[in-house]
Amino acid sequence: MIIPPHLAHLPAPSPEAQALSDELSALIAREIDEAGGWISFAQYMELALYAPGLGYYSAGSRKLGEGGDFVTAPELSPLFARCIARQWAQLHGEGLCNVLEIGAGSGALAADLLLEMHALGCVPEAYFILELSADLRERQRKRLLQHAPEMIARVQWMDTLPAQLEGMVLANEVLDATPARMVTTRSGDTREFFVRHGAAANTFYRDEAGTSEEVRRAVESLHLSADDYQTEINLTARALVTSLSRLLTRGVLLFIDYGFPAREFYHPQRTRGTLMCHYRHHAHDDPFAFVGLQDITTHVDFSAVAAAALDGGATLAGYTSQANFLINCGITLLLAQTPASDVRAYAPLAAQAQKLLSPAEMGELFKVIAFGKHFDLPLVGFTRGDKSHTL
Repeated sequence: MIIPPHLAHLPAPSPEAQALSDELSALIAREIDEAGGWISFAQYMELALYAPGLGYYSAGSRKLGEGGDFVTAPELSPLFARCIARQWAQLHGEGLCNVLEIGAGSGALAADLLLEMHALGCVPEAYFILELSADLRERQRKRLLQHAPEMIARVQWMDTLPAQLEGMVLANEVLDATPARMVTTRSGDTREFFVRHGAAANTFYRDEAGTSEEVRRAVESLHLSADDYQTEINLTARALVTSLSRLLTRGVLLFIDYGFPAREFYHPQRTRGTLMCHYRHHAHDDPFAFVGLQDITTHVDFSAVAAAALDGGATLAGYTSQANFLINCGITLLLAQTPASDVRAYAPLAAQAQKLLSPAEMGELFKVIAFGKHFDLPLVGFTRGDKSHTL
């Protein structure tokens, strides 16, 4: 694929990466041709991210950390997992025994969590990881063997959701990478963006047409007043949350991601939506560049997530900023365990905590939302700063 001029300043892919991207682009082009000339943007996003062996999360390139495209909280600091372990300790103390992590990335969160769970005396009977990518599974296995070898026997990988689970379901930066519908308002009507392929120039481009009744109803419920208002409707994320709520027999769902309540997500001034791409630590808004080599994300509508969980029979247990959640779970106490006089040890931890907590970094944009199923105790992570009323 040709890199557009407005992104020419970004690092060029290696020949191997470009060959992978070209193969995926050809696959998507065939899908478009077989579908009659266009596919929904959600289908394009799913193929770009998850096509077996070729998509961004399915191929072998490094995604996370300094050498990847972006850094997540677990990669940034073990303090993140150590705080979540303290929320788990409360649940474990009430008889919950299992953890299911959705999309474990590099395995950093699982490794640090299991180590801290062991230190706190609340190791789960089983730590399930739902991971579709064979490449990421292998990376997770190596990470756990290297950093938490004594815990590896408790880890079980899955490629489908279990029929039921009693315990905690954990998803960190998962919902933002689920395929979303892109829509716009045109003279009082809802139009959906579709993707076409220009064979002559070998490029993908966006077109628009009428949408499904389901998408139309979802947009109408938002009462968008502005014309030419572009945004996203993520039906996939809603369906996933509902499914997780239904399979949970007793326990807690815990989602950590960046996003807003509906009234902020669909604010009249947010006229071009939230879609963003991440490539080599550069953010831009062109989903048709670097096909298969970049992450494609949208912010999370936490009001829609809450409604989906309730549809699955769960109840809202808390909603707050990442900063509030981590403070409630004792991040400042964890930091204080390292003497400030030990500058070599303390300074990096303090810098990590600053990024996790600062409103200018991850502290306010990232949110934590929890739902309970036959578990009604107030959760430690939401004792102060709960913003459930904003949903």
